[in-house]
Amino acid sequence: MLDAAPTQQETVLEVNNIEVIYNHVILVLKGVSLKVPKGGITALLGGNGAGKTTTLKAISNLLHSERGEVTKGNIKYRGRPVQDLDPAEMVKAGVIQVMEGRHCFEHLTVEENLMTGAYTRKASKAEIAQDLEMVYSYFPRLKERRKSQAGYTSGGEQQMVAIGRALMSRPETILLDEPSMGLAPQLVEQIFEIVKAVNEGEGVTFLLAEQNTNVALRYAHYGYILESGRVVMDGPAKDLRENPDVKEFYLGMSDDGRKSFREVRSYRRRKRWLA
Repeated sequence: MLDAAPTQQETVLEVNNIEVIYNHVILVLKGVSLKVPKGGITALLGGNGAGKTTTLKAISNLLHSERGEVTKGNIKYRGRPVQDLDPAEMVKAGVIQVMEGRHCFEHLTVEENLMTGAYTRKASKAEIAQDLEMVYSYFPRLKERRKSQAGYTSGGEQQMVAIGRALMSRPETILLDEPSMGLAPQLVEQIFEIVKAVNEGEGVTFLLAEQNTNVALRYAHYGYILESGRVVMDGPAKDLRENPDVKEFYLGMSDDGRKSFREVRSYRRRKRWLA
C-alpha cells in the first residue's frame, strides 16, 4: 500500500485542457488536465464511459485508428509536445500503453510474446536476455509457462504477459488500462502488487486507468476522478480515500454506515463536483 507521494516530483507527462472528438461529432473529453510525476503511480478513476481509456489513447496517439482526434489543448512529455508523434515514436520516447483486454499474440508462446516487446530496441542479445530474466523475476508464473501458447493461459497470466511485454521495451512510463478487468479479486491484488514492485524496483512511472477505485487508491500516490469526460476531483490517494464523496459514490460507503453502492441515488451528488 502506498500512501506517501514519491520524493521525486519532476513532471514527466502533462495533459493540458484537451478535448477529444470521435467521428468529427462526438465530444468525449471536455477539457481534461492532469500531471504525472516521474517515478509515481497516478490513477485515473471513474465509471465505464467516463473517458479514462480515451485519455490514455490520446496520450499514446492511438486515437486515429478509431477516428478520434485531440481538437483542443496539448499533451507534453518531458516538456515536448507529442500530439503529432505516431505510436511507435511514443514507444521510442519511453511511453508505452498496455491495452485494455490483455491483448496477446495467442498463437505465440509466452516467451515469444515477451520478446516482441524488445522489437523496437537496439539492444544486444545479452541485454535482452537480461531483461527477460528481469521480467521473470517479477512474474515467476510466466517463467513456468514460458513455453505455453499465450492463448491457452489464464486471464491473469495474459495480463502478466501484457505488462511483461511492455517492460521488455524498457519504458520510462507505462499507461495501464483497466488491469483488473475480468480478474478474480485475489489476482487483482497480485497484479497491483507487481505494479508496485516494478514501480519501486525499476523506477517505472505508471498512469493507470481503473474502475476498481478501492484497489487503485490503495496502490496509487495520486488520483484523478473523471465523470462524463471531465476531471471532477483530484488529490493525493490517501485524501481521496477519506473524502466523503469518494467513499459514498465510488467506494460504496458513507459516514451514515451505508454499504451498498446501489442504494446511493445520483441526484444526491454535490453540484460542486461539476461546477
